[in-house]
Amino acid sequence: MDSSEKFNLIVEGLQEVIGESELINIIKERNLRLYWGTATTGRPHVGYLKPLLKICQFLQAECEVTILFADLHAYLDAMKSNWSQLKYRAMYYEELIKNTLILLGAPIEKLRFVKGTEFQLSTEYTINVYKLMTNMSLHDAIKSGAEVVKQTDNPKMASLLYPGLQALDEQFLDVDAQFGGIDQRKIFMMADKYLPMLGYKKRIHLMNPMIPSLNSDGEKMSCSDINSKIDLLDPPKTIKKKINKAFCEEGNVNCGLIKFVEMVLFPILDIRKEVFKINRPDEYGGEIIYENLESLIDDFKEKKLFPGDLKLGVIDWITKFLEPLRNHFNEDNMNNILERAY
Repeated sequence: MDSSEKFNLIVEGLQEVIGESELINIIKERNLRLYWGTATTGRPHVGYLKPLLKICQFLQAECEVTILFADLHAYLDAMKSNWSQLKYRAMYYEELIKNTLILLGAPIEKLRFVKGTEFQLSTEYTINVYKLMTNMSLHDAIKSGAEVVKQTDNPKMASLLYPGLQALDEQFLDVDAQFGGIDQRKIFMMADKYLPMLGYKKRIHLMNPMIPSLNSDGEKMSCSDINSKIDLLDPPKTIKKKINKAFCEEGNVNCGLIKFVEMVLFPILDIRKEVFKINRPDEYGGEIIYENLESLIDDFKEKKLFPGDLKLGVIDWITKFLEPLRNHFNEDNMNNILERAY
């Protein structure tokens, strides 16, 4: 694979790339080193499939990918994890994300998993935290974490540390680039501002669009809102209940459910060379098959595809796709980890 092919794979579908010229120069000489971090807070949901699909492409482009399980960040973010849970949540996240990537067909042989507490408690890292804090303003600490860290009128000091630590991770993981959602943009810009003050280089930043809430209220799908998302291990009855409650107005293609179909369901179908089937009862017209997203969107706009039928198809697809993950975590050792994590 030549550098132009790698570049196209790396940037395909991203909402924004900062440092594109540096990216081009690096992949002409060697493989790109990048990381994606996820705080080990609530249970991962189907919104995670969007960044994991992108990680598949990074691996296909021969990038050296590190996945950071940001356990310390989870503790700092309004203590969404208590100290005793950190170990087990990181174990749960690694097992779940690794198996999801395998389900997506990712080549994970060269994928590296790292926990934040493996290096963020070292003397060198701690000294750099203090150096960073002597430079960073309170305004920048609050502003940079506005879309990521839980905000309050009287924030804890821990939540103000969170964005700075994420910036330092770029240096201590020895990467060229950080990948994240567009909601991370302010943290990325803060990193660009402050890392050079410590004598470190700016990194490339690759930003994914966000999966909207199933409630279609303008918010991203969130671990903290159980009604906005489907957990990767939700049982079939829960999946059916949540999808049936999802906002899906006839003819309105800007709702969260349509965006999920567009950003997650059809990309996975394309990878698997499968079609989208809606198993509608014969008395209501029988089976519907869509071979591509465009025909589904057109039918929904023209009100030929009804919300109830779309929900039926999505319920069936999610339930079947996630079945291997549910089966894996029904094993005794996995259940033990899950119970201790949550």
